[in-house]
Amino acid sequence: MALTEEQMIERVRFAYEAFNRGDFDTAIEVAHPDIVFLRAEGQGEIRGAEAMRAWMEPDAFESQVIEPLEFRVSQNKVLVRQQNTARGAGSGIEMEIVSLNLWTFDDEGRVTRSEFFLAHQEAEALSALEAD
Repeated sequence: MALTEEQMIERVRFAYEAFNRGDFDTAIEVAHPDIVFLRAEGQGEIRGAEAMRAWMEPDAFESQVIEPLEFRVSQNKVLVRQQNTARGAGSGIEMEIVSLNLWTFDDEGRVTRSEFFLAHQEAEALSALEAD
């Protein structure tokens, strides 16, 4: 049974909240075991929930918070405009960027695909939201 728009948004919020408090095991609970995560700017993809969970571990950043700003839903997808705030490990340099993340759900309510877009890729993100 497919999720409603509200249920999909709630699952996305749940994952962000867990990620922001450093509870990566809980954040990955929404993921399908074979999730595919496409990173921006040709950085390649990460396959599988275990690999994505490992990717969440802090390395370059001492701290990182992702705040959802806006949700757009189409069919089984949720596009999130988000504010990313991070502090570099060691350097202490603070960074703030706006980006987009497209979440695709299966009929069981698990995220099968996550696509990350930088702000200048918004048209591409919107196109991916509307694609079948």
